[in-house]
Amino acid sequence: MIDLGKFKDIMAYAPGPATVVTATGDDGRHQGLTMSAVCSVSLDPPLVLACLDHGSNTLQAVRSSGSFTVNYIADGHESVALAFAVKSDSKFDGHAWSAPDGGLGGPVLAENTAAFAVCRVEQMVEAGDHTIVVGAVVDGGVREDCHALAYARRAFFTAVGSQV
Repeated sequence: MIDLGKFKDIMAYAPGPATVVTATGDDGRHQGLTMSAVCSVSLDPPLVLACLDHGSNTLQAVRSSGSFTVNYIADGHESVALAFAVKSDSKFDGHAWSAPDGGLGGPVLAENTAAFAVCRVEQMVEAGDHTIVVGAVVDGGVREDCHALAYARRAFFTAVGSQV
């Protein structure tokens, strides 16, 4: 088995989107966490997946609500990604958010996102110390005036201008 430190180093080289996944639990409390383990799964039907730690409060809210929102953090809003990367009951303090239309999903951090996808849980698969949550995208939006952040090698960046 590979050394855990080496595995983390390897995975740090794989760029991923800087996202905040949000959900609202049965108790009405909003939960959210920063993650880069999010990707598209299918176009037909439109599906995305997010990998959440078994101990995550956000995972518990996703389980109870059956839905979540993926907020793709906009360039220049690294502080939002960092604020949601810690355990805290006050992550949403000072951050504007809105409830998605239709009653599904978690808070949309519209002022801080380049795009968002509201998802209904389709499948959950336990894998190691995480749960892979597959969601059907039921709503979403994009902002044409900004780019989404990516994360690799423990730093934020955008891929603007590097397209081939």
